[in-house]
Parts: sequence; C-alpha cells; structure tokens
Amino acid sequence: METRQLYQTDSYLKTFDAAVIAINGSIVTLEATAFFPGGGGQPHDVGRLLAGERAWQVAKVWRDGPLIRHGVEGEPPPVEVAVRGELDWARRYSLMRTHTALHILCGVVWRDYGAKVTGGNMEPLRGRMDFEFETLRGELIQEIEAKINAEVAAVRPIHLSFMPRAEADRHPDLIRTKVNLLPPEITMVRAVAIEGLDVQADGGTHVANTREVGRIRIVDYKSKGKINKRIEIAVED
Repeated sequence: METRQLYQTDSYLKTFDAAVIAINGSIVTLEATAFFPGGGGQPHDVGRLLAGERAWQVAKVWRDGPLIRHGVEGEPPPVEVAVRGELDWARRYSLMRTHTALHILCGVVWRDYGAKVTGGNMEPLRGRMDFEFETLRGELIQEIEAKINAEVAAVRPIHLSFMPRAEADRHPDLIRTKVNLLPPEITMVRAVAIEGLDVQADGGTHVANTREVGRIRIVDYKSKGKINKRIEIAVED
C-alpha cells in the first residue's frame, strides 16, 4: 500500500476525495491525501474528513514509510469508505507563505554571504533559520531584510521539479543544510526553485510566487554558538 501525496504537486488543494485503505484505532490511512505530514521544519496540516453527515477532526498527520497516517477524533470511518478531506486552509496557506519566506531568506544569505543553514523551524507566519555566520550585527540584519523584501517585490515565480536521487547528489547546492538530511530511502528528489534566486531539495508546500509571501520582517537575531547565528522572521500582509 502507498498513499498518493497530492500536496507534492499541488499545494493549493483545499479539498480532495479519497478512499480509506486502513484503520488502526483512531488512525486513518487514505489512498491519497492533500494533508502535509510535517517535515523539514514545516508542521503537519490539520482539518477534517467528511462522509455523509459525519465529520472527523484531523488533529495529527504523519508519514509512516510510503503511507500517510491521519489521527482523527472519535471512531474512524470504515475501510473502503470514500471520504472528503478538508484542510484548515487559513493555517496551511500561512505555512506556505512562511515556508517560502524562509527559502527567500536562505537564498539571499547563500547568494550574498555564502552561509549554509544549520537548523530551522516554523509556525504559521513566524519562523527561524540558523546560519553559519561568525558575526551578525544590526547593520547586516537591516541589509538582509531589505534584500529579502526586494525579492518578494520582484514577484519571482516558484517552480517544482523531480529528479532521480543520483542526479540530485551531483548537485550539492540543492542541499543548503550543513548536514544532508535527505533520508537514504528517497529515490526521487523534489526540488523547489525560486526563479532567478534559489533552488533547494524540499518536500514542503509553497506559494506560487514571492509576492504572495507578503512583507518579511526580521524580528530578532541571536548567537547560538561560535559560528551559528539565528535569524527569526515574521510574515505580514
């Protein structure tokens, strides 16, 4: 069994139809899903499943090998029942904007300062990235903020592509983290490209162009070690 990951090719799916292929307690496995299971610093989606007059809140989503599991509240729908999935779209879209904002930040820092990423995380409209900077001053932070918002204003399109793992391994710049975090079992690598700025291996969800992100504000920066500096951002309308 395998769950088709609809979010991999269309981040804008708000609803979808799929059959239940397995249940285990309150855990539902679908043959296809638009719920993102979390990963790469992006939290999992939430929402609900619908069948007839019944509705189940989806409180947790996670990857289990080739399957995507959905933790629901209450007795789950039976196997083979067709359900409609509905994402909490406001939350998902906020995460898409935030994730793309972090890629813009990463692309600018890599392009202009050559610093790799040592960590990162996000929540809706807020996120942080750690970089290999020895020093980070207020003047540099102001410079970086101006540059990332210039990329937002440039309305750069964002494209998805897939390539065999062997091909991706020949392009080390696809991995911007200090350590390659791609699991060895991944044979096809998904790349997210911000046209004219950045391309990275990434499995998360993104907006279609940089303008959708909105204004990016650097709200804090701090040292997390000798050559490890943290930049925290907020995304605004």
